[in-house]
Amino acid sequence: MYGKDLIKELKSELSGRFEDIVLALLLKSSDYDAMCLHKAIEGLGTDEGALIEILCTRSNKQILDIKQAYKTLFRRDLEKDILGDTSGHFGRLLVSMTVGNRDENSNVDVARAQADAKALHAAGEKKWGTDESKFNSILAAQSIAQLQRVFDEYQKLSGHTIERAISSEMSGDLKQGMTTIVKVVRNSAAYFAEQLYTSMKGLGTNDRQLVRVIVTRCEVDMVQIKQEFQRNYGKTLESFIADDTSGDYKKILLALVSGN
Repeated sequence: MYGKDLIKELKSELSGRFEDIVLALLLKSSDYDAMCLHKAIEGLGTDEGALIEILCTRSNKQILDIKQAYKTLFRRDLEKDILGDTSGHFGRLLVSMTVGNRDENSNVDVARAQADAKALHAAGEKKWGTDESKFNSILAAQSIAQLQRVFDEYQKLSGHTIERAISSEMSGDLKQGMTTIVKVVRNSAAYFAEQLYTSMKGLGTNDRQLVRVIVTRCEVDMVQIKQEFQRNYGKTLESFIADDTSGDYKKILLALVSGN
């Protein structure tokens, strides 16, 4: 209407975290995720938490759209950049997630779940050393419904949860990545509630994480996330945000989580 670029105009008028969140809201979700991944990889150091949060929680279609957006925006291949910035079994897990080939069938094969539970048990607790590739092949490829049954069968077989097995058999970023997949399979809203809680608890705020979760979930499952937040942490998400932020930044965050 006015012959001006809206994003350029906003950048000249806004600043700080308020600017970050306004500009993020103008982007397609795949472009925003691609930009977050690029920011997590570029320069010195890697934001492994951001890589895990995005790659281990998105659907097949979302992953494929993110990869295309990444190539369009940065003229680079996402899988190659991840391999160049990570290593070992953790890098292989992230690459598995970027394939975007999780089974999305809702049917459950009980016999297969029992066999996979035995395979995971044999690859971890029953083995001297851990066969991380077996965990990768099952957790990165099977459907949500199938994995829920695998985890149930694992607990019947071993007497404890798959989370405990991962915690005792793995460490560092690989442990966080595998645990994230399990949390999303169990209850994705509770996982994102935890991400919001950890971004604000204690001294200081992880604003990048706070903004990323609210921008990507505000029109998806924020009602459920708020319910899980209050159930698990005894306070409303809105009260946490109000105590931890200020000014226009606080106002826009509260508007997004309230749906107003």
